[in-house]
Amino acid sequence: QVQFVESGGGLVQPGGSLRLSCVASRSIFNTYAMGWYRQAPGKQRDLVAWITRRGSTNYVDSVKGRFTISRDNAENTVYLQMNSLKPEDTAVYYCNTNLGNVPWGQGTQVTVSS
Repeated sequence: QVQFVESGGGLVQPGGSLRLSCVASRSIFNTYAMGWYRQAPGKQRDLVAWITRRGSTNYVDSVKGRFTISRDNAENTVYLQMNSLKPEDTAVYYCNTNLGNVPWGQGTQVTVSS
């Protein structure tokens, strides 16, 4: 059973913006804080932003001030608004719980390049 469906990635120039979406199963969405992760080629998958069920947010330093995570509890959807994108943001982006304890979805590719 697919637990997460990510979308919204693409190719964007440096300084551009993208908005990622992730639809999760209702049971997971209602139980856990949700997070966005990313994995660049040859690197491990890292958590970059997470949001509690009540809406408190946290970010790693490299995306703070540029990325915004939000969630729509009625739609079981978590978003990641990414502004001022940099080439080093290039990665496959995944959503999961903040613990990363559920099978992963297919992710969505984000490529930042001129």
